[in-house]
Amino acid sequence: MTTSSTDQPSAARADRVGARKEFVATNFGVLSISVVFVILFAFFSLQTDAFLTTNNLVNVLRQVAPTVVVAMAMTFVITTGAIDLSVGSIVGLTAAALAILAESGNPVVALVLTLLIGAGIGAINGALTAYGKLQSFIVTLAALTAVRGVALLITDGYSTPISSSFLLPLGNGKLLGLYTPTWIAIITVVSAWYVFTQTRFGRYIVAVGSNAESLRRSGVDIRKIQMAALTLTGVFAGVAGVLTATRLASGSSNSGTLFELEVITAVVLGGTSLMGGRGSIIGSAIGALTLGVISNGLVLLRVDVYWVPIVQGIILIVAIFANSTLFSRIVGHQQ
Repeated sequence: MTTSSTDQPSAARADRVGARKEFVATNFGVLSISVVFVILFAFFSLQTDAFLTTNNLVNVLRQVAPTVVVAMAMTFVITTGAIDLSVGSIVGLTAAALAILAESGNPVVALVLTLLIGAGIGAINGALTAYGKLQSFIVTLAALTAVRGVALLITDGYSTPISSSFLLPLGNGKLLGLYTPTWIAIITVVSAWYVFTQTRFGRYIVAVGSNAESLRRSGVDIRKIQMAALTLTGVFAGVAGVLTATRLASGSSNSGTLFELEVITAVVLGGTSLMGGRGSIIGSAIGALTLGVISNGLVLLRVDVYWVPIVQGIILIVAIFANSTLFSRIVGHQQ
């Protein structure tokens, strides 16, 4: 049986519509947060002349860099169906540890030890979650409290200045008009995107969140994947602690307070599902930039700074509701 000439255009249109729906469903997180970002960027540009200046935009990129870095690792963790609430406390501990170690010894050794501290805490979280079979929420919630307590203990609640000429450029150095933290964030995003989308490990991350039992039956040790993801957030939180301390030229145990809320909000805004199985590196990066634009814009509009976490919390709830509801509808219509 042959297809008539009148049916061929209809079939072609149906194929194009189906392709568009599939594209929207696949990239829904990135598309939605991109629209929000553009709207907010335009709004603040029109409301205050100081926003759309080179100095301000460069500073926004530097300030949001730690969030971008940790959001990359958090995307891996949340895609597996887990979560890490300890990243803010790790930032505080590593920032304080870097300052103390640098002022009492070799700054290179201090930097290495600081990153190892972050990796160690992440590995403990991962081991307890993957091999101890504890909920990541409970494990990292306990770590949130314990790690912050250690940070307060070693500092007595005081900040420690950093004067090392080797370390300070990590937070304040410039290359081609952008600060070092921005370049580190860019490299992190590119690397995370490649690993997440182009490697076997990235595919395993998605599979753990979507169908862990099937992956286990295929011979993959899902515990190693889960532990690797949580260790990664520890390492990247350590990097964020280094960037924060060197930007401020001091290490404080109070660094990273509510940082975990900001990171998780950025990741969820970018379309990563809290239920696991779906994530977007680019979406998480744009989500972090969106939060940075909101914080900066509100400050320039002279809105009380205490409104920033309130706005972020509201955005998180709206994002979770909108992403889950709209995504389900799009997929449902497509099917």
